[in-house]
Amino acid sequence: TTGSTTAGGGALAGICPETVTIQLDWMPEAEHGFLYQLVGDGYTIDKEKAYVTGPLVDSTGADTGVDVQIRSGGPAQQFTPVSQIMYNNDDVFLGYVYTDEAIQYSTDYPTVAVESGFEKNPQMIMWDPATYPDVETIADLGQTDAVVRYFSGAAYMEYFTASGILKADQVDGSYNGDSSLFIADEGKAAQQGFGSAEPYLYESVLTDWGKAVKYEYINDAGWENYAESIATKPENITEYADCLTALVPMIQQASVDYLNDPADTNAVILDAVDQFGNDFGWTYDQAAADYGVATIKADGLVANGTDGVMGSFDADRVNGLIEKAIAIYTALGTPPKEGLTADDIVTNQFLDPSIHL
Repeated sequence: TTGSTTAGGGALAGICPETVTIQLDWMPEAEHGFLYQLVGDGYTIDKEKAYVTGPLVDSTGADTGVDVQIRSGGPAQQFTPVSQIMYNNDDVFLGYVYTDEAIQYSTDYPTVAVESGFEKNPQMIMWDPATYPDVETIADLGQTDAVVRYFSGAAYMEYFTASGILKADQVDGSYNGDSSLFIADEGKAAQQGFGSAEPYLYESVLTDWGKAVKYEYINDAGWENYAESIATKPENITEYADCLTALVPMIQQASVDYLNDPADTNAVILDAVDQFGNDFGWTYDQAAADYGVATIKADGLVANGTDGVMGSFDADRVNGLIEKAIAIYTALGTPPKEGLTADDIVTNQFLDPSIHL
């Protein structure tokens, strides 16, 4: 649909790249809905590369005069961190960079986030309530002998073990998204996941398990990380200031619109998953998408910032995480940039303060 724009016109034409390319951290899912909300009719799907490309439309459906290309991450990108992908591929304009990742790569692959995506990180640790009836929190897990599987390199886990929330000898960084080990362990092990995804999958889809899990968000155990944040290279903040001034409010509005009425966008997500087939080992269905949206709302994962603005960053919160993370990454031998502050890695300058849930 071309909406109300004329040929060659459009709100982003001439100020943004002809294709606004956005690199995600995983395969298509409801957590990415606010970006797929930008994809207009007539989109195409590249199943080999796991890309979705189409006209970039605003909240009225008007064509902005540029295309948007959404690239799947995780298995589709050999699990390469988004920060690195942005530096390896000049055509990637924006990408999902979690605050701790921005801190970690502030020297080698610096990025600045322009919109917070998720006010609360969906990442959690889950366990079997039947095996561990007295466990209510991640710290409680640390009092057990449960193995806790997670994606290797996750800073929150270094924080949990350094601060004594979990024991260093109980954590296992071999997790890669495969459900089979959790199921084979019959409830003895705990595992990383998304609170907006895995609880549904394990209860309703993975029939070999087929029962409820309990979980606590990593955020609520002290690692307050902004997730799915929309970031770019530092030089783009000035070079593409006009583009970001026009585009970022569209992303903010897309978050609000998606949560209020996700049906059309979830159809795009499910179409992409369907067309990608099983090449990347990713399955997703309507019920999973519905659960995702419901949980994102109920648990306040996407919410207004502390200032009431959709997508804003709280500098005190970011500086608090920097303080925790610097010690962690320095101990791991990858010290962040000297003197790093929130202003180096996040900005609220492009947000429209009138947009909120």
